[in-house]
Amino acid sequence: RSSGGFRWVNPFSCAQNSELFTLTYGALVTQLCKDYENDDDVNKQLDKMGYNIGVRLIEDFLARSNVGRCHDFRETADVIAKIAFKMYLGITPSITNWSPGGDEFSLILENNPLVDFVELPDNHSTLIYSNLLCGVLRGALEMVQMAVDVKFVQDTLKGDSVTEIRMKFIRRIEDNLPAGEE
Repeated sequence: RSSGGFRWVNPFSCAQNSELFTLTYGALVTQLCKDYENDDDVNKQLDKMGYNIGVRLIEDFLARSNVGRCHDFRETADVIAKIAFKMYLGITPSITNWSPGGDEFSLILENNPLVDFVELPDNHSTLIYSNLLCGVLRGALEMVQMAVDVKFVQDTLKGDSVTEIRMKFIRRIEDNLPAGEE
């Protein structure tokens, strides 16, 4: 894409760019930790920033992936794991722990590229370092009429063997058109 002479480049198109993004993200989280009193406020800011990214990223994703409308939450999970994560982070998380009703699942990231080169200091034990990802997923799905709850339940930065993101379908968002318009 070109805009006013600038060209948008996918930051994950090569290993060097991925490392640069990881380091830049680390600088962002470090600055947020300096700007906010506690980890909960930093977590909220990361989620909010991710949400705003997701709202905008969905257009790029739909244009580049040629993915049509998903018919159910299982299909949505496959698209997120096999296409979106691969496209933007260069990884393919596994999909596990489906709820009996099919409205909840986990994404297991064996390797989270956002946490390369990162160790959490003891005084930030409640920081959800990669919380930006939850916001991105929530924002992008909201733009395709899906309200979801997204949260980290395991994190390698906190000593867990894998990173686990839990996604729960809340409801389909109906377009509210003004009366008389369709």
